Amino acid sequence: MIKRVLSIAFLCAAASIAAAQTPTPSPAATPRATPAAPHTNLKVGQAAPDFTLPSTIVGADGRRTRYKLSDFKGKKNVVLAFYVFAFTGG
Repeated sequence: MIKRVLSIAFLCAAASIAAAQTPTPSPAATPRATPAAPHTNLKVGQAAPDFTLPSTIVGADGRRTRYKLSDFKGKKNVVLAFYVFAFTGG
């Protein structure tokens, strides 16, 4: 008998909590502002300026190899991928 009363009380409490929740509008119903594109002087199809980046691997001499974009010109396609906090360990 006590289990039945507690079950009914629990169901009533859960129903009243669920009824008190305000519904969130669906993402399709709310208009979203388009984020502004970052400012750049480059145009679509224009070549990127030359830059140098260090390797993520330390060589046997304790130094990192440095790579220049111009080293790959006409040889390979270059893709830059930025992973925020990827190698920070935290």
